[in-house]
Amino acid sequence: MMPRTSPFFLTGRRVLLRPLGPADWEAWREVRKRCHDWLVKWEPRAVPGHPDPAEDRRAFVARCGARDRERELGSGFGFGVFAGGRFGGEINLNSIQRGPFQNAYIGYWIDEALAGNSYTPEAVAVVLQFAFEELGLHRVQISIIPRNRASRRVVEKLAIRDEGVALRYLEINGVWEDHIRFAITSEEWVERREEIAREWLLRESS
Repeated sequence: MMPRTSPFFLTGRRVLLRPLGPADWEAWREVRKRCHDWLVKWEPRAVPGHPDPAEDRRAFVARCGARDRERELGSGFGFGVFAGGRFGGEINLNSIQRGPFQNAYIGYWIDEALAGNSYTPEAVAVVLQFAFEELGLHRVQISIIPRNRASRRVVEKLAIRDEGVALRYLEINGVWEDHIRFAITSEEWVERREEIAREWLLRESS
């Protein structure tokens, strides 16, 4: 894995992950508006009366501030995904729980124009390494609507274990949707770390 200049600048073979800030609004807004139909069908419906961060810069800045507070509390880590020098999506390590659970959830989205280049599984591999080796978590889960083939392809490429379907698991775009729950534990990470690093994290020698 490439060296990074900050504890929250994570790098893989081709992607850079870093927290988003106010200066990222224009790039984030452009992708979210252009990919609106590609993305919103897989996301929770916006809360009525709340400003849209894709239309209101102040709402985006507040969103970044909320992510900063989560990071300070250790309850979540949100990253923008950058590939080829451009903003391309987001990946988040959410709902971190300590105590006997030591669990977190990964969520992600990618610019439709960049889909199919395996940037997302690479970003997931980077976050898994961070979760297990730096945060010391025991378990990481990813939940996906069964018909979301693009998102399922991400976990298939990483060979993350399928734990079955949770019925009406999350409300997505106004509908209670079933989700397939995928998970990996720290024991599995130790067994597969070299394989995943070789495939997704280590830069190819010239």
